[in-house]
Amino acid sequence: MSLLSTQALHVSIGTTKVCRDLELKINSGDRWCVLGRNGSGKTTLLHTLAGLRPPESGTIIAGNRALHKLPRKSAAQQIGLLFQDHADAFPASVLETVLTGRHPWLGPLQWESSQDLCLAKSALQAVGLGEMESRMVNTLSGGERRRVGIACLLTQDPQLLLLDEPTNHLDIHHQVRMLELLKQQVSNSRKALLLVIHDINLAVRYCNRFLLLFGEGESLQGNADAVLSRDNLERLYQHPLQAIQGPQATYWLPQ
Repeated sequence: MSLLSTQALHVSIGTTKVCRDLELKINSGDRWCVLGRNGSGKTTLLHTLAGLRPPESGTIIAGNRALHKLPRKSAAQQIGLLFQDHADAFPASVLETVLTGRHPWLGPLQWESSQDLCLAKSALQAVGLGEMESRMVNTLSGGERRRVGIACLLTQDPQLLLLDEPTNHLDIHHQVRMLELLKQQVSNSRKALLLVIHDINLAVRYCNRFLLLFGEGESLQGNADAVLSRDNLERLYQHPLQAIQGPQATYWLPQ
């Protein structure tokens, strides 16, 4: 089932052309990764797909409706976004912060139910922060705050998860744990994810579809075997790479 698709999508920011005539289709079960150099517009593309900024031209379809015609509440029930960075404007506990993920599902002046609370607590357990629900978020480390953001997204429970550098501030153990958790979310339900990440080898391990942004609006998409060649990756990053054959996939090291 298609959760989101684009038709002749043009996205630009300033003088940077992010994509041109992009025809992207994200189906349930897909785990997409966007790769590109710094400044190529990966975050801009994510924000456009989330409906936070309009494209230059083209159409984004969420389910079976144009995204720009969906009420924001309905869009937030279908699409969730983990931002690259968080700014906590107001003091709040970890649990209160994660409970904000339920806002798209609440009516005006409606308080969270016991079921909402259960979802938030379950998400905190899943990211390994079950014992910190009473802590204030401004006392957390960067990695702990990142996991709070992922827990908030899981509590929101959208069909499509858009994640901007979800491994930011995380050590190796938590990088793997969080990506395994996200993979399970997609595998165990009719969900999909699209993430931006700079670690090619983590992307190869956890994603099954790739979108490469070369600059000047040019892009390439497909599965790993189709697009993750040495020529494509060296052109993408403008740096020589060495391929290492691992037990499950080909991994890449800078020369």
